[in-house]
Amino acid sequence: MEDIANREEKILKVAEFIDRLKGIDTVVLDLTSYNGWTDYFIITTANSITHLRGMYNNLQEIFDELSIKPFFHHKKIDNENWVLIDCGYFVIHLMDKEHREFYDLEKLWFNGKSLFPR
Repeated sequence: MEDIANREEKILKVAEFIDRLKGIDTVVLDLTSYNGWTDYFIITTANSITHLRGMYNNLQEIFDELSIKPFFHHKKIDNENWVLIDCGYFVIHLMDKEHREFYDLEKLWFNGKSLFPR
């Protein structure tokens, strides 16, 4: 099993990759002390469904590089406004602006320590 430092390094690399894909206001929250089913959230906003679809499709590149195997893989992203990618110890939330503002995950998980941006 990976140690915590190695996991955090991988998560930060994924967040940086999403940032390079022009994810808006990308954050990483450390939830290890507050959540029993995952340790970290990566949350980012897409500016359109096309942008969200592009980010989703390109994430496979960093997953392959870091040997990350998501538990569930959507075959096709249609008109989703929020796509959740469960990678076990971390979950990626790709959201449009409206859904991100409405669900406000950062406020909901306010006890989580912010790891990204640094």
